Amino acid sequence: MFDEYVEHVAGSSVVPTHHLTSNQFYEGFEPPQGLDGLVEDAGELYETPAVPSALDAPVFDLGRVQFAFPAPLVSFVISSDMLCMGLTSNMLVLIELTHEDQVVKIQIPRKPTEMSLYKLFMDPSGRHIIITSQQGENWYLYKTWKKPRQLKGFKMVIESVAWNKTALLSSSHLTSTREILIGARNGTIYEAVLDAEDDFFKSQERYLQSVFALPERHPITGIKFDYTPATDPKQLLVLVTTPTRIYQFAGPVDRKPDENGRVFSSLFAQYRETPPKILELPGNITYSELQFFTPNPSQALSQPKRLAWLTGQGIYHGTINFESSSEDHIDSAQLLQYPSLATSPGKEKQEVPLSLAVTEFHFVLLYKDRVVGICNLDDKKTYEEILPVKPSEEVLGLAADPVRKTYWVFTSQSLFELVVTNEDRDVWRIYLEKGLFSTALQYAKTASHRDQILKAQGDDHFSAGRYFQAAQSFAHSSASFEEVVLKLLDVGDRDALRSYLISRLLRTRKSDVTQRMMLATWLVEFYLGKCNELDDIIAAESISQDVDNLRVERSFLEDELRQFFETYQANLNKETIYELIQGHGRTDMYLHYATVIGDHRRVVEHWILEEQWLKAIDVISRQTDLELYYRFGSILIRQAAKETVDSWIRQPALDPHRLIPCLLQLQHTARDPLSPNQAIRYLNDAVFEQHNVSPTIHNLLLTFHVSPTSPPKPSVSPDDDGPLLRFLSTAPSDPITGKPYYDLDYALRLCKMAGRIQPCVHLYSKLGLWENSVDLALEKGDLELAKINADMPEDDQPLRKKLWLKIARYVVQDKKDIKAAMRFLENTDLLKIEDILPFFPDFVVIDDFKEEIAHALEGYSAHIDELKAEMDDATKTAEAIQKDIVALKNRFITIDAGEQCSSCSNLLLTRQFYVFPCHHTFHADCLIGMAKEYLPAHALRRIVTLQTQLVKENPPVPVKRPTVSSGDIGRPHPAPQRTLLSTNFGPIVNPLQNGAKAANLIGRGVISAGDRLRDLIVPDALAALVTSPTWIPGMGASNRTTTLDKLGSAKAEKLRAELDDLLTSNCPLCESVVVGLDKPFIKEGEAESSWTL
Repeated sequence: MFDEYVEHVAGSSVVPTHHLTSNQFYEGFEPPQGLDGLVEDAGELYETPAVPSALDAPVFDLGRVQFAFPAPLVSFVISSDMLCMGLTSNMLVLIELTHEDQVVKIQIPRKPTEMSLYKLFMDPSGRHIIITSQQGENWYLYKTWKKPRQLKGFKMVIESVAWNKTALLSSSHLTSTREILIGARNGTIYEAVLDAEDDFFKSQERYLQSVFALPERHPITGIKFDYTPATDPKQLLVLVTTPTRIYQFAGPVDRKPDENGRVFSSLFAQYRETPPKILELPGNITYSELQFFTPNPSQALSQPKRLAWLTGQGIYHGTINFESSSEDHIDSAQLLQYPSLATSPGKEKQEVPLSLAVTEFHFVLLYKDRVVGICNLDDKKTYEEILPVKPSEEVLGLAADPVRKTYWVFTSQSLFELVVTNEDRDVWRIYLEKGLFSTALQYAKTASHRDQILKAQGDDHFSAGRYFQAAQSFAHSSASFEEVVLKLLDVGDRDALRSYLISRLLRTRKSDVTQRMMLATWLVEFYLGKCNELDDIIAAESISQDVDNLRVERSFLEDELRQFFETYQANLNKETIYELIQGHGRTDMYLHYATVIGDHRRVVEHWILEEQWLKAIDVISRQTDLELYYRFGSILIRQAAKETVDSWIRQPALDPHRLIPCLLQLQHTARDPLSPNQAIRYLNDAVFEQHNVSPTIHNLLLTFHVSPTSPPKPSVSPDDDGPLLRFLSTAPSDPITGKPYYDLDYALRLCKMAGRIQPCVHLYSKLGLWENSVDLALEKGDLELAKINADMPEDDQPLRKKLWLKIARYVVQDKKDIKAAMRFLENTDLLKIEDILPFFPDFVVIDDFKEEIAHALEGYSAHIDELKAEMDDATKTAEAIQKDIVALKNRFITIDAGEQCSSCSNLLLTRQFYVFPCHHTFHADCLIGMAKEYLPAHALRRIVTLQTQLVKENPPVPVKRPTVSSGDIGRPHPAPQRTLLSTNFGPIVNPLQNGAKAANLIGRGVISAGDRLRDLIVPDALAALVTSPTWIPGMGASNRTTTLDKLGSAKAEKLRAELDDLLTSNCPLCESVVVGLDKPFIKEGEAESSWTL
């Protein structure tokens, strides 16, 4: 297992760049897909290092990878967190850093005596690995393979490989390497394509071709190609290095989509006759390295920004310019000499490093015993650490992950990770020393650093005369406020000073109220002074020069001041600012500031003093304070009545009562007769639109209608009464009382004083004084108005006739117009000619109305004939009815001797009975018992009353029990009939002797307890009272004749007939069916289970 995988050589350690959480332990690496059978347990774990948080943490930190190598290490590569180590035993050890449990070992099927592993090359995606040997034998391993495959066509010692980064990082499932360039030891450049896809007819070597050979045949130690632009490749740049030379090949892309490869043939073909751009740096070393730094390297379209070439004379470095029009694409090229190293105490010596790596701000140099970091901004050594290696251990080289930006040092027996911890620690200081302040601010890490940079930037701007920029820099630093202000005042740049004050105001805490108020007030002074200064310049130069630019500047400055007022109104003292603005004579700013802080009263007062009434009204309309409407309403309605009322109408929240003093002023103000009365217009809106129900407002509106001016003037034209009459007719009324909200008595008195006749008549009508209204109308000679009012009391016909008689008297006696009186009769159906005849004079010629009298007499004659005809018809109808009644009395029905009662099923002929047209038959007592159940309450009350009266009319008669003879044995005897005492009504002992008393009790019971009416009706007793005197002999008791003889009085017969009609009005069986349609089957109190099947 990987135990304590990374350990710092000095005891303290840092987290590797791929280790994301500080409390996480690496327990090895998970196996890549397809390597399940080859996974072995990792030997050791990562040691969790602590992250330094101090700003003075070292630039780099070196951590040892604790791993027991089965054999000495020969080569090491890493890319996209895929790590591969090549051992002298020709074994490959693969570890994917994103998986924590798995270590994969793959053996190349060659013995060390047959093949010596030389170098490993891995593409940026970490999927393709090329293994080369000293013998020129090459192998290819794909990420998911279990063993490598030999590249039989690759018969060369590979020194460098240039991968197609854009294609390999764009797709995670690509099995092809796409086009790559291979630099061989023999100085030849090859173009090749490898594909890991299994194809029976094709090998992995899809394409291999030599495209260029260097003339000196030196080993190609570095090679790199890039397309430009990356999104649409049109140009190609290839950089090639040997131990002493660097070549640049550039040209258009000749890509053939149908062919796999063959991209570089045309590019290198043009350099066979013409030599490429070559830079030679002679040296006595046999190796070199070409390294690049790429911003955002994990993005497929990213391109390298800087290069570094390890040579015998030093580090050749510069920036890559893909857009260069010349053949040299390396800008700002420099040669950095190697630093002197202390090889022994007191001695230093320059040595050529073994390997090179490039970070964002450093060159990392690997020596045989140490690692050195040199800042590429100032060429100073910022890091140096001795490698803890054994005497027998050989330092081999540096490897960098081009995608994840991790850096590794490998020896023959050890592996270290060089962690970039605080690389940009001093970058801000270097840029500051170079005067690149903006860049220095980007890398400043603390407020102190930013403060130093801003101060230096401010001093630089100030010394160069850029006072405005200096003010901005000083404002964001801790520079003394007094010092900066004095500096800017000395140079006389008030614009820069204003900018500085604004910036300081923005940075001042809100709790520092005094400081913010002083700064804001001072700034207002500066703004106002600058505005006046521009005004003076414009006034002085407007004749001789073009001052449009000055006007634009003044406009911008005024807008800025207005914005300042809106932003910092809380930091300004109102009275102080008013004095400042008035002192500078800036009326526009005075009004704007007052508007911003909501001091609308000052604005309105200003416009009133200027007699700008409409502007004052506009200001009042734009704000929400209602007090301003009441405060300035009096003066504004005198000067601009229409506009003032318009503003009042637009604000429904106003209280009309508080506007009454303003409205009353219109009575004393001269008004154009052609223009509407504005007071009436507002009050109409309050009453009819806002539905104000205040009697005061309604009375005031009435007053303005009657007398628009004071004192009131009598009405001259009836047309003047039109608006008043419309108001009186349409004014809303109280829904409870039905009366209008205005005072009717006050209105009547006011109209009388003003001589408004028609309104007075209307008001009399509203008061119900119809005679007064008609009299007043006739008094003024308005006959039509009198007629209208005479018809108003529609429910009182006698009153209407009386009013029309008044009008008739006026027409006949006052007008003395007989013909008009005759026409007058046609307008009403209440009066006839005889009604108005008394009004005619005694000596009047009848010729004027003879025809009308004749028509009246003819009408009476016709009416008499109609009445006579109706009487004849009524007589004939009565006779027909009488005949029908006589016929009904003689109607009969034949029944059988064995007919049974439809109620009790006993023989019908045993006692008195009734037969209905529907052929239902009932005993008298059975009929009474059934009828009382469905008869309505009023019929029941009448039956009880008739029962009581019959009892009074028929005194009791002793009842003898019939003797039973031998001949009567076996015959059915009728059941003894019950009397009124059969129902328990209280203390009455003898009902026949005390029948009147019982009847009285029964009557009171009817009144006091209506729900007991049915209990008061006794069927047996009642049947005895209604017995027919023509009873069939031999049926029933023999003593009935005596009783019937006593009941022969006319009154008793009449009562009996009425009672008989009530009982026999309907058949009880047929009637009960109709009555009981809405009754439930289960009666109240009846068990529902009785209906259960």
